[in-house]
Amino acid sequence: MENILRRSLADSIAAKQDFYRDHRQQLFLLVDWVIDCFRLGNKLMICGNGGSAADAQHLAAEFVNRFLINRAPLPALALTTDTSILTSVGNDFSYDDIFAKQVEALGKKGDILLGISTSGNSPNVVRAFAAAKKIGVRTVVLTGGSGGRLAGEAELVLNVPSAKTPHIQEAHLWIEHMLCWLVDERLFGGLRDGNVPQ
Repeated sequence: MENILRRSLADSIAAKQDFYRDHRQQLFLLVDWVIDCFRLGNKLMICGNGGSAADAQHLAAEFVNRFLINRAPLPALALTTDTSILTSVGNDFSYDDIFAKQVEALGKKGDILLGISTSGNSPNVVRAFAAAKKIGVRTVVLTGGSGGRLAGEAELVLNVPSAKTPHIQEAHLWIEHMLCWLVDERLFGGLRDGNVPQ
């Protein structure tokens, strides 16, 4: 058990360090995009499957409620939470359409769609990106490994260069938290103002 724990910790840290070394500029660009999106009255939509669906909800909650500071709510929406939409589209059409139909219904030019996919090959995220492009919604993927198909479909790719799914997912959560933190810092002054809730 000690060996497993030590190796897992080392690999998890390495995944984050590799992302930081090779891909942090893409995160900084995403921060710029999200700030511009919010300032112009647009929204961030987020989607993914399984653990990535939970990440989508988590990230949306951090923006709508708060991350580290008390500030105005920010417009973020997880496309993974409405079970009536998900099951009706899945039943009447295809599970591959569950996010695309929501993008078509809710998206508008100037919005951002962030797809979270460890493999980069989730068919429903691929279809959501196709729908987003048709209406002028920017596309960003948070992925791992080779980046999969979505790395070739997205306007912006944030890739965790690891082959180990758990460590990709652990790095994704860290990246999502850093996105919230950096957006808050830029928009509201964040921790510099000492307004961190106790």
